[in-house]
Amino acid sequence: MISEEFPFKDECYQIIGAAMEVHNELGCGFLEAVYQEALAILLDEKLILFEKEKILEISFRGNILQKKFIVDFLCFNEVIVELKATDSIHSEHIAQTLNYLKATKKKIALLINFGTTRLQYKRIIL
Repeated sequence: MISEEFPFKDECYQIIGAAMEVHNELGCGFLEAVYQEALAILLDEKLILFEKEKILEISFRGNILQKKFIVDFLCFNEVIVELKATDSIHSEHIAQTLNYLKATKKKIALLINFGTTRLQYKRIIL
């Protein structure tokens, strides 16, 4: 039996590659919103299916809550992409992204940090 290392492997590589291109061109030091806008341009150029600032519903015991999550990107209708522009990926960023997965029943998220001299990213799998 062949098992995948993680779901949507090729799709994640495409997203990470696009983020690396953005970081290589812009470097670190901008606000998160700048990287979000630049990444949207590159995802579009690369024909990567995405929705920017996607509102996701949260369900609790079969009920849809009024409170919604807004993720930076939902790519390929399956991969949550959360962007940061901080000094490092912190445990609270991981917890936030993990909560997005739990609440939305998605299987994988990418947490991408543009705030350091080298792009940081973490795959979070539920």
